[in-house]
Amino acid sequence: MNNKNFHAVSGSVRMVRSLFSKTLLFLLVICFSVSLQAQVSKEQVREWRAEAEQGFADAQFNLGFCYANGQGVTKDEKQAVFWYRKAAEQGYADAQFNLGQCYRNGEGVTKDDTQAVFWYRKAAEQGLADAQFNLGDCYYNGRGVTEDETQAVFWFRKAAEQGHAKAQFNLGFLYEFGQGVTKDEKQAVFWYRKAAEQGFAYAQYNLGQCYRKGQGVTKDETQAVFWYRKAAEQGDADAQFNLGFCYDYGLGVTKDDTQAVFWYRKAAEQGDADAQLNLGACYENGQGVTKDEKQAVFWFRKAAEQGHAKAQFNLGLCYENGRGVNKDEKQAVFWYRKAAEQGDADALFRLLRRQIK
Repeated sequence: MNNKNFHAVSGSVRMVRSLFSKTLLFLLVICFSVSLQAQVSKEQVREWRAEAEQGFADAQFNLGFCYANGQGVTKDEKQAVFWYRKAAEQGYADAQFNLGQCYRNGEGVTKDDTQAVFWYRKAAEQGLADAQFNLGDCYYNGRGVTEDETQAVFWFRKAAEQGHAKAQFNLGFLYEFGQGVTKDEKQAVFWYRKAAEQGFAYAQYNLGQCYRKGQGVTKDETQAVFWYRKAAEQGDADAQFNLGFCYDYGLGVTKDDTQAVFWYRKAAEQGDADAQLNLGACYENGQGVTKDEKQAVFWFRKAAEQGHAKAQFNLGLCYENGRGVNKDEKQAVFWYRKAAEQGDADALFRLLRRQIK
């Protein structure tokens, strides 16, 4: 899924990233049925405590929240668990979910995935979308329950049908790769789109990939760019790289070297090694930016130090030819060897040529 293809540009090598989707997303989110965003007063806590001691489930839940977050009372995770449990045992879905979270994370109670599943299920069966999502996660990963992709699909679908964006994304992913459900690329696109239209960056990126590949939808590079941009503007490094690549090669958008550099830089600054490599190549060739061999070396090194074979080769080439750095045969060999150990043919050729000499 992550195989990469390469091509040469002006001596150094650049990256053409193969089309892969983002992987399944598992975020254990916490939801609360009552809004406690404002700071809770001690007087309010006293009122809730009085009601909680009389058995009112919503007050028990609120009191648990206060203890969990130190609002109006000293933070005490054990007391949070105590009050969540009181409300949960009365069938209060949000308390059941939060009690599951406490067991999942070992907050105020010994970590226990089986108990987490028990309480997630209680809330999920009452229709709480976050609990359905987390229960799907547990089934997919075999956490607190026997691994079962079919059940994962079942619970993700329950949450997705309620508009839960992360569940929609995961359901799309499972359809794309045929996990727990018959592979169906059109259904993958359907669910990615649902999540993407809610602004979920991972889904926007994957929907862009589907358009770029013509997978589950008619191939449309303009639409690919549209969705890459949506995700890129939210800071998604993969989307930023792909958007830069589209500008670099005029795919779905007018070729624009300056914009290519802009988006490569965005991804590179987040540590994306492919983007660092391509940004280095832009500096080396003066493409979309003033030519600057030292900056080229800077970015090649960033990627090389992450183990990127083509960046290691390029850095070796810079040391061999004294481009952007003092000529240094030992450093050239060092980086060629790093790349060759990963199977890079260009680097291996450079090393073999030295042996022949």
